[in-house]
Amino acid sequence: MPPTFGLNYLMPLLPGFMARYPRIKPEWHFESRPVDLITEGYDAAIGGGFELSPGIVIRTLAPAHLIAVASPVYMRDRVRPADPTGLGDLDGIVMRNLRSGRIRHRTMRDVAGREVLAPVRESIVVNEPAAMREAALLGLGFALLAMPDALSALDDGSLIRLVPRWYCDAGAISIYYPSRTLLPAKSRAFIDWVGDAFKAKRLAERFAGSLA
Repeated sequence: MPPTFGLNYLMPLLPGFMARYPRIKPEWHFESRPVDLITEGYDAAIGGGFELSPGIVIRTLAPAHLIAVASPVYMRDRVRPADPTGLGDLDGIVMRNLRSGRIRHRTMRDVAGREVLAPVRESIVVNEPAAMREAALLGLGFALLAMPDALSALDDGSLIRLVPRWYCDAGAISIYYPSRTLLPAKSRAFIDWVGDAFKAKRLAERFAGSLA
């Protein structure tokens, strides 16, 4: 699972899971990369945008929406953009994909279904979402962050949302696992635990950039 997402949303589930299933010994790997579950021997993976091998099952947990954010300090003497086209006037904090070497530019959409390419001036380039968030917190520019990475900073006011109701749809956050027919009981227990926790905490709604 991705490090920031895993630490913030999955690690808090571990005490309850271990109390309920004391004979299961969890071993979690925190990495921001796609994995081949079967070849690498993982029971499950959590994330989005994986290229899946045959026989892999997907259980969707929440939408993977990105939103534009910046610190109040950075925006203090700047005019907030009225729509995504205005983001091009701000310093952009972007991420380079180390596998492709590319910086991805995204299209934003609103609740009415309109779509606009979000122009980003590449002022700072990093290779990890956590670094994008930290750079935004430091007032170095704006970033397109996944809702789970941005929520706590939005709640405490250290980041503010730009162009509200506009978001990038990056697919879904899902849990991936091998065929249901060969699924070990320990894996089924974990998958159900995570799915039930996401429902109880209403995380699918909290992660929806179209609703916040």
